[in-house]
Amino acid sequence: MTIHVNKVHHVTTLTQVAKDLGEDEDWLRDVASKMEIEDSVIWVYDVGEDGVQALTHFGIET
Repeated sequence: MTIHVNKVHHVTTLTQVAKDLGEDEDWLRDVASKMEIEDSVIWVYDVGEDGVQALTHFGIET
């Protein structure tokens, strides 16, 4: 029996990644929109929000 274990312990929103990299947030959103789940881009949902895109460390490196 194989059990999947999630090894992601945190994600960073695209807004924060753009700030950290000194890049334009709209440009980064365009790049992220072309990324696949395998590239470690995900959506994070919270109460009362539509959700925001976020990246794992691997996604930021990608």
